[in-house]
Amino acid sequence: MEGQSVEELLAKAERDEAEKLQRITVHKELELEFDLGNLLASDRNPPTVLRHAGPTQEAELRTLARDNTQLLINQLWQLPTERVEETVVARLPEPTTRLPREKPVPRPRPLTRWQQFARLKGIRPKKKTNLVWDEVSGQWRRRWGYQRARDDTKEWLIEVPGNADPMEDQFAKRIQAKKERVAKNELNRLRNLARAHKMQLPSAAGMHPTGHQSKEELGRAMQVAKVSTASVGRFQERLPKEKAPRGSGKKRKFQPLFGDFAAEKKSQLEMLRVMNSKKPRLDVTRATNKQMREEDQEEAAKKRKMSQKGKRKGGRQGPGGKRKGGPPSQGGKRKGGLGSKVNSGPPGLGGKRKGGQHQGGKRRK
Repeated sequence: MEGQSVEELLAKAERDEAEKLQRITVHKELELEFDLGNLLASDRNPPTVLRHAGPTQEAELRTLARDNTQLLINQLWQLPTERVEETVVARLPEPTTRLPREKPVPRPRPLTRWQQFARLKGIRPKKKTNLVWDEVSGQWRRRWGYQRARDDTKEWLIEVPGNADPMEDQFAKRIQAKKERVAKNELNRLRNLARAHKMQLPSAAGMHPTGHQSKEELGRAMQVAKVSTASVGRFQERLPKEKAPRGSGKKRKFQPLFGDFAAEKKSQLEMLRVMNSKKPRLDVTRATNKQMREEDQEEAAKKRKMSQKGKRKGGRQGPGGKRKGGPPSQGGKRKGGLGSKVNSGPPGLGGKRKGGQHQGGKRRK
């Protein structure tokens, strides 16, 4: 420090200041496109780093990423800021780039039977408040559910109607009526689901009230009875040769939106590799099975062709051999044919004739 002059110290300070400015100042031939709502920066400059590979390629890519990030941060510092709980934050504008959805757009929920009827008749639902005044307790209570207003289940005395049996338990009757209403609502819910999925619900017992049930009806009734447990038939025992129920289906599993970033990165890289690959993706097992199936078909066709040829051939032999009943042009002798001795053929065809008009053989007298 003693050997350095004032000029050297000032020059060093200027160099340090210029280096700091150089760290936050980035020059590009083409300006970047920014979408601050999504914190996105698009660099349209051609990547000259990727043209020549070398040991410095990784360092150059890091420098390029650092420069683009610095430009994005510079744009963020130009946004209006505000202080929230002793922290300076910037208010981001609305996004301009439409990003694709990870999952498909949810389908609109199908209307229930009552909603369809209300839309047809023009009935509009009337929105009611959740709280009503209870005159008995003298306070505001819920309209439905637990601790609701005018709760008749808390009454210790029930008046017996005039047309009812005086020995009938009105409390048990009220509980049974509530259970029936709950069951009816659940049945209507299941019917709405079946109508939405275009399915047909079985009857209450699973079978028609007749004495002759078909095999399909019995199978459907057995399947309904098995899945009517708390575990939906998961722990039900099967018969020795009983097949698995059809149409049960499997629950679809989706990847979590957050959490396993390594698996998400691996799947995305695999998708990019398949998209950038010039060669088609080959399934070895499927290709092998296809080749074996084609070979089996060709061999079966050859065997079928040979069996048909053997049936047509019968007692024939190839050209140059003896043949009974064949034309004489193939070099074989034929009895009863043209150009040879005929025992019972018509005159004028080169053979002798004995007896009647029968051709091709001897005739008994």
